[in-house]
Amino acid sequence: MSTDIRTTTLVESGSSTREILGGSVAALAVLTVVAGFLSAAMIVPATSTIVGVEVGTLIAGLLVVSGFGLLAAGVASVQGVIEADPTYTPGIPTAVTYGLVWAVAGAVVSIVVFDLGALWPVVALLVAAAVGIGTVLVREDLGVTVPAGAFLLAAGGSVLAGVLTPGAQWKPPALSATFTGTVAIPLLAIAGGLLAVWAGARVHGGFGARGRQNGAHALIGANAIAMISLLVLIVTFIAIKGFGPMTEGIRYGFYPGFYHWFHFHVPIVDTYVIVSGPEIWFYWPFVMEPFHQLGTLQSGVLPAIVGTFWLVLGAVLFAVPLGIGAAVFLTEYAEQGRFTQLVEVSTNGLWSTPSIVYGLFGLAFLVPRIGNGRSIVAGQLVLGFMLLPLVVITSRESLQSVPDEYRDASAALGVGKWQTIRSVVVPAAMPGVITGVILGVGRIAGETAPILLVTSSDPFEDTVPNVLGSFELTLSPPFVANEALMEASSALPYQLYGLISAGLGDNLDFAWGTALVLLIVVLGFYAIGIASRVYFRRKLNQ
Repeated sequence: MSTDIRTTTLVESGSSTREILGGSVAALAVLTVVAGFLSAAMIVPATSTIVGVEVGTLIAGLLVVSGFGLLAAGVASVQGVIEADPTYTPGIPTAVTYGLVWAVAGAVVSIVVFDLGALWPVVALLVAAAVGIGTVLVREDLGVTVPAGAFLLAAGGSVLAGVLTPGAQWKPPALSATFTGTVAIPLLAIAGGLLAVWAGARVHGGFGARGRQNGAHALIGANAIAMISLLVLIVTFIAIKGFGPMTEGIRYGFYPGFYHWFHFHVPIVDTYVIVSGPEIWFYWPFVMEPFHQLGTLQSGVLPAIVGTFWLVLGAVLFAVPLGIGAAVFLTEYAEQGRFTQLVEVSTNGLWSTPSIVYGLFGLAFLVPRIGNGRSIVAGQLVLGFMLLPLVVITSRESLQSVPDEYRDASAALGVGKWQTIRSVVVPAAMPGVITGVILGVGRIAGETAPILLVTSSDPFEDTVPNVLGSFELTLSPPFVANEALMEASSALPYQLYGLISAGLGDNLDFAWGTALVLLIVVLGFYAIGIASRVYFRRKLNQ
């Protein structure tokens, strides 16, 4: 008696030719998109060279290679060289996508190359119809690869053939704008790269249902990467432009020996204790000096930094307790009905209100009642009103997300409602609350319109508001006075606005440095908020 044992391989190890080809096209496409973003941000301009080759030419080469790869995959699938499972048609969404892409290409070519004038809509419509109908009528492998591959070949070939060069310019008669090749080539790279990522992922999946799923996942992933890349590029671009002006003139030194640090008096023995040590000297004029209108001294943004800090701090101290208290009342005490719905609609509307409206409200209502002039406290209140709706919204959602089991367990132990809210519910919701505060601070720290209307009189202040040293006790309400809070002050967004409005070359360099400082200040507030959120999460998990 013999027994035959058969082994069935459900998943083959290694990668097939189809997967290698599709993955290679997708990888080249991702590289093309990254190159397009770097070129669009002028970090690596299309006119620059790498290994003696112009960046625009390298981008065109990537597009052409990706196009040939897609065409080869389609032909190989039809000939049975690679294993695939294409359907009889790519489907309407694919046809519409390719039709729109080719319609834009046809419109641009008809206007720029052939100068057809008013006939460009007809050309675009005919091209879109031809590509869309042709895509629907053929097999999926051809319908996915041929239109995309042809577009990539046309885009890259136009650059390699010299039809589109980085130095090319096109000025539409009806517009006052001029479009250059240094802008068009990166846009082609981004659009063509995303198209190739989608088509290459479908080739990698063997077309059919799996291919469509791969294409959707790749497109979503590419979109997420593109958004993150755009954010990184913006920050990098500002850092490159502003790092030089911001760090200009930095000096530091270390002097060994014994130098007077500070001293204090000891009454019991009636003597002075002097603390001495080596001196460490550091001077950063951009953040340690005010703006100097005249003279040889290097200007800085110290008053604007201090003003921004006090504005944001005052807004947070005003809005966060009120917002959390309102959210606790609406969630834990108020009956869920029309009143809470009205409050929810109102807070959403207030958060969507433009900042200039808040500024006008502060100018018309707060300024006449608070010293009848622009002041830091007026700016703090206006920014606090802007922050308050988001704190209420996020705090309420965070409180609602706390499981009812927490409340029930606390009540079962005989703990009162207020004690439960204070000791159980609010700490559990604190990470979400802090997230909302972080988002709000990021908005108000960069606002210009409210500050322009209620806080600043001169964007280039030469004095630093001495808030801490101006507190005084009085015998009349409110029993505490602070003249510094009642005076006008500059802020980083407003000073940046003033520098840009001046329109001078030196001012623009100074403006980039100011923009970088503003970005660092906002990121600093973010870092504090994130650290607080991590702390409360760890405390909650203990």
